[in-house]
Amino acid sequence: MKDRIALLLAALWWGSLTTIGFLVVPMLFAQLGNPSLAGNFAGRLFAAQSWVALACGLALLTYFRSKIQDLADRSSRTAVAWIVVALLLALLQEYAVAPRILARENLRLWHSLGSAMYLGQWLCAGVLLWRMGRRPD
Repeated sequence: MKDRIALLLAALWWGSLTTIGFLVVPMLFAQLGNPSLAGNFAGRLFAAQSWVALACGLALLTYFRSKIQDLADRSSRTAVAWIVVALLLALLQEYAVAPRILARENLRLWHSLGSAMYLGQWLCAGVLLWRMGRRPD
C-alpha cells in the first residue's frame, strides 16, 4: 500500500510540474494578451507548485527513509538523491530566482535560470517516477 501511495505522490509531483509549466503557463501568455498580467498569474502558479514539490518531496523522502534499512540498498539511495536535487532546485527557484524575476532584475538572466531549474526539477521528478514505476526484477 505504501508503495502505491509513494508512486502516486511521484506521479502528482511530475504531473503538476508538467501541467503548470508546459500547458497552463504558456496558455496564460497566449490567451491573456498582457504579459505583465500573465506573468503575475504564472508567478503565483509557480509558487503553488513549489509547495506541491515540497510536500511530495518530503513525503517521498520519508517513504524512502523507511526503505533504506540495508546500506546496500542502492536503488533507494539513488531515489533519495533525485528527490533531494529536485527539492533543492524547487527551493532555489522559489527563494533565490523568483524574487529577482518579480523585481525585474536582469530579467533575461533570471528567467532563463529559473526556466532551467524548473526543467531540471521536471527531469528529476520524471526520472524518479520512471524508476519507481518499473516492475521489480
